[in-house]
Amino acid sequence: MNAEDIMNTPIVAASARAFAREVASYMLMGGFSGVPVADRDGSLIGIVTEIDLIRAVRDGKSLETTRIGDIMTRDVITVDVSTSMEEIMEILDSERILRVPVMRDGVVVGIVSRPDVIRAAVEPELMRLG
Repeated sequence: MNAEDIMNTPIVAASARAFAREVASYMLMGGFSGVPVADRDGSLIGIVTEIDLIRAVRDGKSLETTRIGDIMTRDVITVDVSTSMEEIMEILDSERILRVPVMRDGVVVGIVSRPDVIRAAVEPELMRLG
């Protein structure tokens, strides 16, 4: 199995100009712990996570007026659609991250999170069609 087999799609990415409050609300409503930040062409420019939001609040920033581009993590670890599940598990473990964006030709096309890897490991007889 590789990233393309287990990634979540479609994904919604935030604009760097989005306000932190609206992205935080989206994350809470969707049960997401992080959201990619991308340009209109799908080029990944960062990721905003729960910890980025927590740090902003701790720094006294207002989520209503703070732009995602000002608080996002810029150095994002990514994988290609062909990256093996074994490699993804190693990255999630060694880097102590919860999710990794999946790229195809420089464009973010999905996300693989820890639960996705676990699901793939315990449900090998289930497959995604269509």
